[in-house]
Amino acid sequence: MIEAPLILIIAIIIIAFIFDFTNGFHDSANSISTVVSTKVLSPRSAVAFAAFFNFIAAFAFGVAVANTISTIIQLNSVRIEIIPYLILSALVGAIAWNIITWFFGLPTSSSHALIGGLTGAGICAAGIAAIKLSTVELVATFMILSPLIGLACGFLFMVLVLNVTKKANKQTAENYFKRLQLFSAAAFSFSHGTNDAQKTMGIIVPLLFSIGYFGAGVNPNALPVPLWVILAAHASIGLGTLSGGWRIVKTMGYKITKLRPVHGFAAETAGAATIIGASIFGIPVSTTHVICSSIMGVGTTMGTSAVKWGVARSIVLVWILTIPISALIGFVTFAVIRIVIGY
Repeated sequence: MIEAPLILIIAIIIIAFIFDFTNGFHDSANSISTVVSTKVLSPRSAVAFAAFFNFIAAFAFGVAVANTISTIIQLNSVRIEIIPYLILSALVGAIAWNIITWFFGLPTSSSHALIGGLTGAGICAAGIAAIKLSTVELVATFMILSPLIGLACGFLFMVLVLNVTKKANKQTAENYFKRLQLFSAAAFSFSHGTNDAQKTMGIIVPLLFSIGYFGAGVNPNALPVPLWVILAAHASIGLGTLSGGWRIVKTMGYKITKLRPVHGFAAETAGAATIIGASIFGIPVSTTHVICSSIMGVGTTMGTSAVKWGVARSIVLVWILTIPISALIGFVTFAVIRIVIGY
C-alpha cells in the first residue's frame, strides 16, 4: 500500500478547485441565461456580474452544505491512507461528467456528479458500509423535490406578478422588470455560490483530515472548514462563472421557453428562494435543476405549449443519468488506482 505523498495531496486539492472552476463554468448558465436571453445584460457583463455575487456568497449562510457533503463517506469505515485516492477518483468522475454534458450543451448537476463520484469511489474502496446512506437518501429525495419546488415556485410567483401588474402599461412594466431582473439575477448568483461552492469545501475537508491537518482527537463527522478553503472555493467558482459556458446558456435561455424580463425576474427569484432555503438547512441541491424547473414553471403560465417539452425531457434524462454514470466513472477510476498503488 502506497501512502499518498504530500505533492499528491496538493495536486488533489488543486484538482478540487479545478472541479469548482468547471462547476462555475458549467453552471454559469444558471445565473446568466435569463438576463442574456432577455437582453438585460450583455454576455460579458452578465458573467462578471454573476461571478462577483458567486464570490461574496462566501460571507453568508455558513457551511452547512459543506458539512453534509463531508459526511457522505463515513471516514471511520475507510482506511485513512486511501482517502486521498478516493477523493481523486470522485473528482475524476464529476469532472468527466461535467465535460461530457458541457460538450453536448446539456444543463446537468455538478453537485450530483460529485456525489455520484464520491459514492462510486467509496463503494469501490470499502463497500457500501463506507457510504452514509441517510445523506445519499437526502440528496436523492431533494433531487426529485427541488425541481418540483422550483417548478411550483416559478409558476406561483409568475401568477402573482401577472396579477399585480395586469393593469400596468406593458412597455412601462417591461422597463421596470428589466431593472428588477438585475436584483433577481444577483440573488440567484448569490444562491448559486452559497450552495455549490460549499460542495468543493466538503470534499477538501476529508482530504485535510487524512493528512492530520486538524490534529489528533478531532471528530471526523464534524470537521471544521478552514477560512482559506472557503475563500478559495468561492474564488474558483467565481472564476469559472466568469469564463462562461455558452453552449448551456443557449439551451436554457432560448430552447426551453421564450423569456421576457418579467419571466426572467420570476424564474430567478423563485430559484434563488428555493436554493437559499436549501442552503440554510444544509441540503445540497442542484442549482441547475432548480433554475431549469423554475423557467419551466414560469413558461407554463403562458400555456403548456409555450414550454418545449422535448428539450425538457432531454434535460430530465440527463439529470437521471448523472449520479449513476459519475458513480460508475468514480468506481472504475478507483479500481484502476488501487491496482497501481497495490491496495
